[in-house]
Amino acid sequence: MPAPLPSNEADRLAALYELHVLDTPAEKDFDDIVRLAATVCGVPMSLISLIDVDRQWFKAKIGTELTQTSRDLSFGAHAILGNDLLVVPDTREDARFSGHPTVDRGDGVRFYAGAPLITSDGFAVGTLCVFDSVPRRLDTEQLQVLRALARQVTSQLEMRRYATALANTTARLQELERRKDELAGLVGGELRAPLRLMRSYLADLGNTGLHDAEQAELVGRATAAHVRGLSDLLDHLASMADAGHGMDSLHMRQIDLTRLTQRAVEAVRPIAATKQIWILNQAGGPSLPIIADPVRLEQVLMHLLFAAIKYTPSGGRVRVGTEMESGPAVWLDDMDMPGGMRPELFPHLYYGALTDPGDVPGPDRGLAVAKRILDAHHATVALSDRPGDGTSLHVVFPVAERELVDA
Repeated sequence: MPAPLPSNEADRLAALYELHVLDTPAEKDFDDIVRLAATVCGVPMSLISLIDVDRQWFKAKIGTELTQTSRDLSFGAHAILGNDLLVVPDTREDARFSGHPTVDRGDGVRFYAGAPLITSDGFAVGTLCVFDSVPRRLDTEQLQVLRALARQVTSQLEMRRYATALANTTARLQELERRKDELAGLVGGELRAPLRLMRSYLADLGNTGLHDAEQAELVGRATAAHVRGLSDLLDHLASMADAGHGMDSLHMRQIDLTRLTQRAVEAVRPIAATKQIWILNQAGGPSLPIIADPVRLEQVLMHLLFAAIKYTPSGGRVRVGTEMESGPAVWLDDMDMPGGMRPELFPHLYYGALTDPGDVPGPDRGLAVAKRILDAHHATVALSDRPGDGTSLHVVFPVAERELVDA
C-alpha cells in the first residue's frame, strides 16, 4: 500500500534539498550510526534513508548492497508521516506491507522499525531504520537508542549544511572587503574630480538655460569621458549588495550554557548505556550566559559527546561539566579505565577537528564541522591527553556582555 504524501510535501522536499546530501559519498560518521543501530537492535540490516520525490536514497547502509529504491516500495515513506517511531513487529500482519514484494519472499522483510529524521524546522526528510527477516519486538531501551541515533543523524546533516553556510558567508565577506577597497578608490580618487566638474557644468547649464550649446557640449564631454567609471561604480555597489545577502546563518541570542549542556548529555545518554559507558553529568550550578546559536551549539555538544562514546571502550567513563574559567566553559573528560585501557578520542579530536580544516571529507568530518561552528562562536578550544587521566577537552566562550546582549 503506497504511502500518502505528507501534507507539507513541497516544504519537506525543500528542506531535504537544502541539506545538499543526496547522492553524496559515504561517510564514516553515518556508517558508524547504522552499524550501532543494527548492533543495539540485534538485526542484520540498518539504513539512513532519505525520501526524495520518487525514490528513497541511502546515505548509509549495512546488510544490503542497494543504494536506493522506488519511493512506492519504501517503508520510510510511511515512517515520515509521523513524529515518532514506526514499529512493525510482523509486516505480514500489517495491511500496509503484507503485499510488499520484499515481504512475500522466504527471507524477506518481516520486521521494520524506523525513526523519522526531523529537522530543527520540523520536517521529516527520511528515517534511520532497522530490518529483520523474522518478526520481533524491541524493548524500551532499544527504542530510546533508535530515537537518540536518529537525532544524531539529523544533527550531523544540519551541522554540515551550517558549516557550508559559514564558509559561504566568509567568502562573501572577503568579496565585500575587496569591493569596498575598489569602491573607495573610485569614489575617493578617480571619480571625485570628474563628478565635481560635471556638477559645476550642470549648475551653469541650469543658470544659462537649456539652449546654451557650449555648456551642453562641456557636460556631454565630461559625461562621455567618465561613463565607464560611473558604470564601474554602479557595478561595485550592486556587487556589494549581493555580497551582503545570506549572512543570517548565525542565529545568535543569549542562552544558558549550563542548561544547553545538560540537554546534550541527556540526548546521548541512551546511546552510552548500550556500551555500559557511564556519563557523569556535572553540568550544574549557576547559569552561564553566552551569546550563541542554541540549535547549532547543542548539535555540536551532542556530536562531541557521541564521539567520546564511539571511541571509548565498553565500560568506560565520560565526565562532563560547566564552569566559569576565563569565560563560560564546558569541559569533557574521556577518562582512562582501570587496567590501562585508554579511550581513542584524542587522535580523532586532534587530527579531525584541530588540524583538519574540514574542506575535504574524512573519517572525522563531523568533528571538523563542529570545530568550524565553535570558531564561529569565537570559542577557544583546548585539548590535552595524560596517561592515567585520559583525554580532556575544554571549550571556553566569550562572556555575554550586556551591550552585546542588548544589540
